[in-house]
Amino acid sequence: MNLRDYLFIMNQSNIPLIKHIPDFLDYCDVIKGLASKSIENYDRFLAQFVTWIKKENLDALKPHELTNDHIYRYRIYLSRQRSKKDGEGLKKNTQNYYLIALRALLIYFTKKDILSLPADKIDLAKEEKTKKVKFLNLDQLEKLLLSPSATTITGLRDRAILESLFSTGLRVGELAALHRDQMNIAYLKKNRVEELELPITGKGGYTRVVFFSKRAIDAIIRYCEKRTDMEKALFINFKKDSGEASKRLTTRSFERIIKKYVKIAGLPIDTTPHTLRHSYATDLLQQGVDLRTIQEFLGHRNIATTQVYTHVTNKRLRDIHQKFHGGKNFKTQ
Repeated sequence: MNLRDYLFIMNQSNIPLIKHIPDFLDYCDVIKGLASKSIENYDRFLAQFVTWIKKENLDALKPHELTNDHIYRYRIYLSRQRSKKDGEGLKKNTQNYYLIALRALLIYFTKKDILSLPADKIDLAKEEKTKKVKFLNLDQLEKLLLSPSATTITGLRDRAILESLFSTGLRVGELAALHRDQMNIAYLKKNRVEELELPITGKGGYTRVVFFSKRAIDAIIRYCEKRTDMEKALFINFKKDSGEASKRLTTRSFERIIKKYVKIAGLPIDTTPHTLRHSYATDLLQQGVDLRTIQEFLGHRNIATTQVYTHVTNKRLRDIHQKFHGGKNFKTQ
């Protein structure tokens, strides 16, 4: 290492830890090439650490001055935080998101030769056991899909949303990001397309193909035919059902729409947009589709994420074994 590099590293090492965070986020963008959503999450999670630093009057803390005791005290702080949503304490899984962001910052220091606490000194909390996913059966799904009115533009829009979520297994954010011209409505209508194959770029910039069923296509066509606006987004708000376009629906808007029709259809109140994604995957599994294929449909980078659906295959295999296995006919001695 030459003198110039050494002096640069020494200078960086004397900058307060929290002042490095903007450079870390730039590093995640330019060098690591992380998705904007991932960088946004790192920023949000590290903001909590900055809040704690300031609360403890540690604004001037240098990277090499961070100790195990600081980490321990920060973990206590996290464990005592309350969720803004329900007032409950942060779950272990959620606390780990904050710790993972801090570990990523320490890994960055190592990459930059800035002396700091090793990232592996931050152990993650043991997560709660994964709960079984919640999904709707076909009868419940049909009730939900038929709940929106076919006489208003918002009803037609909402029917298109519900049909699309179940047909494709899209994450709600992916559906919200769709543009009207991606669907090519005129072509779909003219050629009476039975199934639309559409490339989608989801989490981590991973691109996959999703499939819109004829029901979903028909619902989208009926909705789009009623629109007279020039808005780019596929799913938008309308002012008091007048048909006057407002703006692209947010993911929060999608959640409110689902809740509305869940109540109308008399379904479990904890049904969310993600429940439809779970229902999509569960339906495919029940039809005999293997997990690797489901992984591709859902856009999971790791098969371990898809294995949350094995509760379906496990029960199905058990039922088949009990029904068909010849051993049940053997006489006991």
